[in-house]
Amino acid sequence: MNPRIGVLAATLLLLAVACEKPTIEAELTFAPNVPAPLDRGPAHVIIKLETSEVEMQLADGVTYTFWTFGGHVPGPFIRIRQDDEVEFRLSNHPDSKMPHNIDLHAVTGPGGGAVSSFTAPGHTSTFRFQALKPGLYIYHCATAPVGMHIANGMYGLVLVEPSGGLPEVDREYYVLQSEFYTKQGFGKPGHQPFDMAKAIREDAEYVVFNGAVGALSDEKALKAKVGETVRLYVGNGGPNLVSSFHVIGEIFDRLYSEGGIHPNQENVQTTLIPAGGATMVEFQVDAPGTYILVDHSIFRAFNKGALGMLKVEGEENRVVYSGKVSDEIYRPEGGAIQTLDDDVRKPELETLAQRIEAGKNVYEHNCAACHQMSGQGIPGSFPPLAGSDYLRNKQASIRTVLHGLKGPVTVNGKQFNGVMPALGLSDSEIANVLTYINSKWNNPGYEISPAEVRSQR
Repeated sequence: MNPRIGVLAATLLLLAVACEKPTIEAELTFAPNVPAPLDRGPAHVIIKLETSEVEMQLADGVTYTFWTFGGHVPGPFIRIRQDDEVEFRLSNHPDSKMPHNIDLHAVTGPGGGAVSSFTAPGHTSTFRFQALKPGLYIYHCATAPVGMHIANGMYGLVLVEPSGGLPEVDREYYVLQSEFYTKQGFGKPGHQPFDMAKAIREDAEYVVFNGAVGALSDEKALKAKVGETVRLYVGNGGPNLVSSFHVIGEIFDRLYSEGGIHPNQENVQTTLIPAGGATMVEFQVDAPGTYILVDHSIFRAFNKGALGMLKVEGEENRVVYSGKVSDEIYRPEGGAIQTLDDDVRKPELETLAQRIEAGKNVYEHNCAACHQMSGQGIPGSFPPLAGSDYLRNKQASIRTVLHGLKGPVTVNGKQFNGVMPALGLSDSEIANVLTYINSKWNNPGYEISPAEVRSQR
């Protein structure tokens, strides 16, 4: 052999070995968690995912048979990078009643992998693709009937990071909106089956974040600290409705609309996310408190479940946000103005009629969204105030409005398990609103004074 040819062959072999992509198994995380940013070059990535059919909670007292990726709804967050060569292994649990597959919108190829991944119960299918285009993409099951598989919970997000990565932030979270079509109405207890006729009419009983009512509330709320930058990866599994995504009390500093990797808008209040689409939003939190995530098609938030929480801790900045500094009786016809939060000097000036009228104002601005204008509440979510046996205990009522309430509570024989945040009301405001509530709807009718509230503060 020519010595030069031998040297060239050896050099080419060394280069091939040096350029070979390492093989790694992808880290998968379930909502709201996101895998860590990828500090690496292109790799041969193995993704293992199982489909299964699981009965889980859809709302308090309501169960549903979900069809899942990984036993959760939504399925896991998949994080890969541009130019990765992906080996996808989809297994269908032997107990499944249906075949399943996966259509990843990040795949360039027929069906997004759906045809190649069609998997019968008890089998595993493998296919490969290269992640050519960076962005944030939906994946979902595409086995016929496609709409039914998606409606039962089979969707998730896959992030293909650009080769240089995304800008660094302090917190990243995974939020996915979707809707459910049940035989009976919102909050009806018991096991609820899927209703195909409602799905075809696009008449959803539930519109939720991360697969269930309350999945982002109470101890499951997202968390951050004042001064931190938060990035939300937000998807919409559909199968039908467009999301009007909004965070109450925040403005999106940067918006990556349609799941692209370049921010194309700044200072955005609400963004549209189509069914089968995604977006990324970034914002810095500047004031402590609880920020509410909603679909701003607003009845979905307060009546169908599309509501979550971001709880921010840290020092207050009264310049950025002062909170309420006063609350006064407004008399447009003229007359003296009476300050309601001047609890020490003027409680004796408030007649019962004045206290009830002031309480009505507090109720309409702070309570009616959850408990409704007529006090009937929302079944399965917010307890009724009309004819409420809970209100018979005056001291418990004061403590609830003063300090908030978490965990299970029974009202009129029905259990509710949500959160009522402390609203930061003054002693007079609490006294007034409870006096108003108790003057209405066949309630006990007692009057509460600011002094009684102050004694429990």
